[in-house]
Amino acid sequence: MQKTSARLLSLLSLLQVRRDWPGALLAERLGVSPRTVRRDVDRLRGLGYPVLAIKGPDGGYRLGAGTELPPLLFDDEQAVALAIALRLATVSGAGIEEAAARALTTVRQVMPARLRHRIDAFHVTPVGQRDAPQVDSGVLMTLSGVVKAREELRFDYGVEGDLPPRRVQPHHLLARGGRWYLLAWDLERDDWRVFRADRITPRTPTGPRFSPRAVPGGDAASFLVGRFKGSNGTGGWPCTGEVILDLSAAEVARHTGDGVVEEVAPGRSRLVQGSWSWTGLAASLGRFGVGIEVIGPPELKAAFADLARRYAAAAEGSRSSGG
Repeated sequence: MQKTSARLLSLLSLLQVRRDWPGALLAERLGVSPRTVRRDVDRLRGLGYPVLAIKGPDGGYRLGAGTELPPLLFDDEQAVALAIALRLATVSGAGIEEAAARALTTVRQVMPARLRHRIDAFHVTPVGQRDAPQVDSGVLMTLSGVVKAREELRFDYGVEGDLPPRRVQPHHLLARGGRWYLLAWDLERDDWRVFRADRITPRTPTGPRFSPRAVPGGDAASFLVGRFKGSNGTGGWPCTGEVILDLSAAEVARHTGDGVVEEVAPGRSRLVQGSWSWTGLAASLGRFGVGIEVIGPPELKAAFADLARRYAAAAEGSRSSGG
C-alpha cells in the first residue's frame, strides 16, 4: 500500500481526470478499502480541496469547481513558504515578475481561507532594487544550464560592440542586491571574472565540458562580495585600519556595517574598519565628526595627512594634487 502522502496525490490526480468517481472504483484503483478512501477524502478537504460527495446507490466523489492547480500536496508551512517565495520573486529582477504574480494568484485561489489570510498579510517592499536592470528569464535559464552542465559558454557582453565574444567556463550564477551575476573563468584572460547577467547575450552552441576549478577562498558568495570591496575576491577589504574614536561604542556601531567596535572607556571606542582604499577609509572615519587616534597601520596615518592637505586646500579655494 502507498504511504498516505503518495496516496493522496494519486487520489487528487484521479479526481481531476474524471468528473464523477464511484467510491468503490476509487478504492479499487488505489488498492485500498472504501473506508480508507473516505478518510483520504476528509484529509483532502482539511487541506482545502473541495471534494464533493455524490449521492446514489453506489455513492462517489467529485472534485469541486475552481480547483485548477495540478495535483500538489503541501502542508501549511510549505504552502506559506511557496507563496512567500513567489511574492519575493516579483521583486527579484529575474524577468519573471509577471509570471510570479500570476502563479501567486493561482496558488492563493486554491488555498484554504486560514492560509490566504496569512499570505495576504505578507507584504514586501524592495530596498535598493527599483533601479536594478531586468534580466531576461531565458538568459538566466541558459546561464544556470551551462553552470550545471559544466559547459563552456560564448557570449556578447554589454557595449563591447564589434569585439569578439567572451569565452568562459561558467561556475556560479549569483544574485546580490537585485542584480544577477555570472562567476566564470575567462579563457582569454586566464583569470576569474564576474559578469552582470543583464549584459550577457549568450551564443549557441555551447562549448565542450570542463572540469570545475576551485574558487579563490572556497566560497563563490564571499568571492563576489570581495570583488565589490575591491579585494582579490577572498571576501576581505584590501585596506583595514584601527582607530580610537571619541564616541561611545553604541553610537559608532550604528554606522559601521561590517566593522568591529569595542568600548574602551566611557565615551570612547575602538573601531576596526575596512575599505577599498586607504584614502576611502580615512574619509569614511571622518564622518563621525569626533576626535580620532590612529592605531595603525602607517598607511592609514598617511591617508589622513593626505586628506588634511586636500581639505585645507579646498578650504582656501586652491587646487591640491594627489599625494
